[in-house]
Amino acid sequence: MPYLVSAVYIKEADGVTEEELTLLHTKVDPLNIYGTRRRPRVFKLFLERSAKMSEVLVEKKGAVYTVIINRPEIKNCVNRKTADQLADAFRAFDSDPNYSVAVLCGAGRAFCAGADLKAAVRVTDPNGPGNRLDKDMTKDGPMGPSRMHLSKPVIAAISGYAVAGGMELALWCDMRVMEKDAIFGVFCRRFGVPLIDGGTQRLPRLIGMSRAMDLILTGRPVNADEALQIGLANRVVETGTAREEAEKLAEIIAAFPQKCMRSDRQSVYEGFNMNFAEAMEQEFSKGYDIVISSGETVRGASEFTSGIGRHGKF
Repeated sequence: MPYLVSAVYIKEADGVTEEELTLLHTKVDPLNIYGTRRRPRVFKLFLERSAKMSEVLVEKKGAVYTVIINRPEIKNCVNRKTADQLADAFRAFDSDPNYSVAVLCGAGRAFCAGADLKAAVRVTDPNGPGNRLDKDMTKDGPMGPSRMHLSKPVIAAISGYAVAGGMELALWCDMRVMEKDAIFGVFCRRFGVPLIDGGTQRLPRLIGMSRAMDLILTGRPVNADEALQIGLANRVVETGTAREEAEKLAEIIAAFPQKCMRSDRQSVYEGFNMNFAEAMEQEFSKGYDIVISSGETVRGASEFTSGIGRHGKF
């Protein structure tokens, strides 16, 4: 029977129980693996398999679901395998009622430096490691989840470089928490790699046409101060704290009444390309049919009358 460890299925090995795999996932100390553990062979096996298979990790705490791109040796560049695992992780998040907000981050000192160009050299090989190039917009994007429309919010925790396709992944997220020395940029400009994971559409919607054109045409780096000023970043935090701060923000959002929060979020996305009258109509429809009719609003009003939530305290 396979066991799910860090969003990757690994098969049962000789003498390895489910309890041991869970222990390995949560307690393993690589420095002590060969001499001090009770069953060092088991730990060695786990680390070897994880190193080969786990290009995307998932960690869960409360209602927060953290997805980690785990290729730090190449600044978390994404090939086909990584993209597939990213998409699978977010599908699992969206379908699981136990989790309300996701955080996307990169292992090590980078968020994501885009597509793995060494794999992209073989992009025309349908069985190769290059990212998928499917014209069917119902299929996964080259970077994985970039075409997905989730029902729940995702927060990007940006450390180091979020460039090229990595920037497109950050744009796919609802919010971006950026470390003060992190960098955005369309760095793929210099290599003739186009933005095909939503970058040309999401960037102008976030920061306006003129600013988006500047970044897209020049491929120049954007530091945290500028990103915050133009609306590309929502928060700027100390170096090394992006994931922690993003998860704190996720916990705050997860504590709110979820039907209402998700309905308002969807109204923003769906109304963006409607005329004002149509957008107002769909906003009311969602608010009434999904939220008010569910009783969530009445419950919230009752809590307010009892003193809960007044003066910004929940």
